[in-house]
Amino acid sequence: MAEREKVAHLLRRATFGPTADEVDRAERAGYQATVEQLLAPDGADRGAGRTPAPKLGADPYTDLPKKPSREQRQRAQQARKEQVQQLTKWWVDRMVAADHQFTEKLVFFWHGHWATSVQKVKSAGLMLAQQETFRRDGRGDFGVLVRAMLRDGALIHWLDGQRNTRKAPNENLARELMELFTLGIGAYTEADVKAAARALTGWTVDRVDGTATFQQARHDPGKKTVLGRTGPLDADALAEVILEQPAAKTFLPARLWFRFASGEPMPDGVRDRLSAAFAGHDVTALVRALLTDEQFAATGGQLVKQPVEWLVGAVRQLGVAAAADKQRKQLYQGLNRLDQVPFKPPSVGGWPSGTAWLNTFATQTRVQLAQALTAAASPAFLERLSAAPVAGRPEALARLLVVDAWTDRTRKVLAEAAKDAKKLTVLGLISPEYAVH
Repeated sequence: MAEREKVAHLLRRATFGPTADEVDRAERAGYQATVEQLLAPDGADRGAGRTPAPKLGADPYTDLPKKPSREQRQRAQQARKEQVQQLTKWWVDRMVAADHQFTEKLVFFWHGHWATSVQKVKSAGLMLAQQETFRRDGRGDFGVLVRAMLRDGALIHWLDGQRNTRKAPNENLARELMELFTLGIGAYTEADVKAAARALTGWTVDRVDGTATFQQARHDPGKKTVLGRTGPLDADALAEVILEQPAAKTFLPARLWFRFASGEPMPDGVRDRLSAAFAGHDVTALVRALLTDEQFAATGGQLVKQPVEWLVGAVRQLGVAAAADKQRKQLYQGLNRLDQVPFKPPSVGGWPSGTAWLNTFATQTRVQLAQALTAAASPAFLERLSAAPVAGRPEALARLLVVDAWTDRTRKVLAEAAKDAKKLTVLGLISPEYAVH
């Protein structure tokens, strides 16, 4: 595989959609240097700096009187909705603008991994605080992240942890902690779930300041046996016990492989290498091992882009202007129609993958979005495409959209539209080669 194809594959997976110029720079730097730049970028993220997190203020419901009127509740509900819309728009803007693209892509991975929905949490502030935890703790010791998430107000509320008391243990958080976040099905028993729920008792969520608070009187201090260890386990001790399990060494590597490399099962050799890299629970070491593994380069064409990846990548590559408010609003609405709105995963299992995103309705929606994207594309993008000879425009478009090659069938369709740069771009965006990376 040529160096350009290798770095293009790397950037398609580790960013939200590389531009042709970014691939050029990566090709000059080389594959290994590009991996290191993704994992430890130089300097401040100026793009993220231009898109600071919104100042949301207090939860609108905290200002209601003890017996609010119907109108007061409706106003508070609308204010909450507006805060969520503000937060969602901000994150999509940041995905587009961020210079440190892998940082943003990893936050998006964690959001799908510790899937938490604002539709139940009903607090933009709690969702923003959770994302800040992903940014702060998501690249180092996985144990630190696990312990932080067991104190995360949004996750606790989402999985009913605030209802988990010594008198009435609630198993939701304990079960998902082991099944979906750290170990996987088959690595624990029902008795482990019941005992782990007792270890997690005592945490409540303060809706005013958005913090989780431990209340000793609600906690079960008695002995519990979880995964073979017995003692007066609490949340931190539970995290320690879980991360000592053999399944913990393979579960996260498999999840990262699934989202960054291939929807197919991870080969045994890859599993062994990634598990070894993750022996110290270092997420960055694990990701480095994944991106540099000999099998990673062979996973091209094995992942369908999620709607967020497809849309954000297209916005970046076409240079859609942030000032194009009408078009941008249409794009945000498009994510809703494609069933992937940030902060609103459908379940604790996160979003689907693969061909689940390739249905007739999604295709129709992508056509409409591709037209809106092209209408808002930067003049520079269209000028670069139009500068190529008509016969060479399909290849020029492939370079701009970072597609390695068109199939003969797609190229024929593109060639027929090559005189019209905008029509050509729309067809490229809805092509199978662009939908799968």
